[in-house]
Amino acid sequence: MRGRQSACSFTGHRPEKLPWRFDEENKDCVDLKRRLRDAVDAAYEEGYQHFLCGMARGCDFYFCECALALRSRHSDVTVEAAIPCPTQASAWGEVDRLRWRTLVDACDYETMVSAKYTSDCMQRRNRYLVDHSSLLIAAFDGTSGGTQYTIQYAMRQGIEIADLSIVTK
Repeated sequence: MRGRQSACSFTGHRPEKLPWRFDEENKDCVDLKRRLRDAVDAAYEEGYQHFLCGMARGCDFYFCECALALRSRHSDVTVEAAIPCPTQASAWGEVDRLRWRTLVDACDYETMVSAKYTSDCMQRRNRYLVDHSSLLIAAFDGTSGGTQYTIQYAMRQGIEIADLSIVTK
């Protein structure tokens, strides 16, 4: 794995908090995915070659797919799945579990942040993402929760943040 200075991580919302929820064909979702792809490409152009993803449903999946697409075009790119605990995807529906497994298997590295589920394993995963990168791309709508926590933690750590605001209607 590469050093923190060439690493970029991501934080964003799960489908339940997104205005389009699970409809990835929605024009606002398509637009976010385009902006995310552009941000990942820009990060690469700035020298970021290692991309860390927390592997949650929704925006994390979009980010991971963008990073894997970038890797398919640039052999010096690596992608890391930062998994909060072994049971992260256990309660999800079959489609999401399959998508998660496919993405994790495609990554170059898999880091299990906690050996088992705990009440703070998601926050530990979020801190891991920030602590191992110097750029955080954030798809954030201003609401409280894990994404806000991760952004605030990154700010306290002095990490650069690329804000891809999600507008709620």
